Amino acid sequence: MASTVTYGQLLRTPGAWTFLLPGFAARQPFAMLTISIVLLVQHTTGSYGTAGAVAAVTGVSMALCAPYGGRLADRHGQRTVLVPGVVLHTLSGLTLTTLALTGAPLWTLFSAAALTGATTPQIGPMVRARWAAKLQDSPLMPTAAAFESVTDELTFVFGPLLATALCTALDPAAGLVTEAALTLLGGLLFAAQKSTQPPVAGDNALSGRHARGERVSALGIPGVRVLIVAFLGIGAVFGGMQVSLAAFSESTGNPGLNGVLYGVFAAGNMLSGLVCGAVAWRMAPQRRLVAGYTALAVTASGLWTAESALTLAGLGLLVGMCIAPALITGYTLVDSLVPAGARTEAFTWLTGAVALGQAAAVTVAGQLEDHLWDGAGFLVPMGGTLLALATLLSLRSRLTPEPANRPASRTLARGVGHRVPVTVD
Repeated sequence: MASTVTYGQLLRTPGAWTFLLPGFAARQPFAMLTISIVLLVQHTTGSYGTAGAVAAVTGVSMALCAPYGGRLADRHGQRTVLVPGVVLHTLSGLTLTTLALTGAPLWTLFSAAALTGATTPQIGPMVRARWAAKLQDSPLMPTAAAFESVTDELTFVFGPLLATALCTALDPAAGLVTEAALTLLGGLLFAAQKSTQPPVAGDNALSGRHARGERVSALGIPGVRVLIVAFLGIGAVFGGMQVSLAAFSESTGNPGLNGVLYGVFAAGNMLSGLVCGAVAWRMAPQRRLVAGYTALAVTASGLWTAESALTLAGLGLLVGMCIAPALITGYTLVDSLVPAGARTEAFTWLTGAVALGQAAAVTVAGQLEDHLWDGAGFLVPMGGTLLALATLLSLRSRLTPEPANRPASRTLARGVGHRVPVTVD
């Protein structure tokens, strides 16, 4: 059913390293933002509730505004959007820091948080768009999606650790100040890599199956809307796990257990992502997504039954192992569903859906943990994935690309510069 490909083949794609290294540096601050805001605002107000609310405003603002930034990047070029974006984000982040430290009214914190979230640079989707432009219809696209998924996981492991260390060892404001500075430096460095920037919509360099409909909105494509629902469910898993694992650890009298349990969950995600990306799948991606998402919903539905840390760790590992295949396949489908001139927007819609689902799940899971029993927050990953799976099953036909978007040939090259022919479904 599948053959093996290597990450070496992917990384030998001409020009890949010119955007991978600065892209990794530029996306690191993204994972520092939420925890930096929480630690700073909690220190200045003494309230975790207020800190969580300010952070939630940032997340929702980012999720709602990011797709429009992606659309502008598709139409005018990533560099044109990224340079003013990182400057505005840096200024808004520093403004939020100043307001928090000076005891400004709460509404001003919410306003600054909204602007900070709205201007958060979407480096991950931009890197994915560069991979898509480089690889076109290559069988290495799933490998690239897996590589990016693992990179995101590494980012969200090290980013919060760095922010926490800065806020606790130096100053409560150090995390947010560092996030702003790294965003500016990393973002400008990434923006300087013009040679790998995808052509803008309407560029003469665009041809073939994406020559028509370049100015279409990604949200107008039915398959993208289905993927957004699926990614909202994945966000519900992330948000529900964060709150519920912390509550479970607290209920056992061992708060430090939270880091171990979440580490096991993240490890499952990274390991399955590496394996998934090393396989050249012959099964159609639409079928892979349904199969992978079914496994995710089944495993997530068992979390609330765990009564011991060992059981919860095992279930968390399985849930993590099911997330990466669903994420990777969803991102891979964008290449066949969306014209080249709208891919950055499509990727930001999916990334924003995860963030929005996570923000909603954190809120709901927290309320369930407060008002019901210990572990009730695990109902959120179950509910989110089951609802998304029902949508996916009923609308899976929309994940099949239009005939005009299907590859003209069934024999494709292994990426730019790789000439080994591979037969794919």
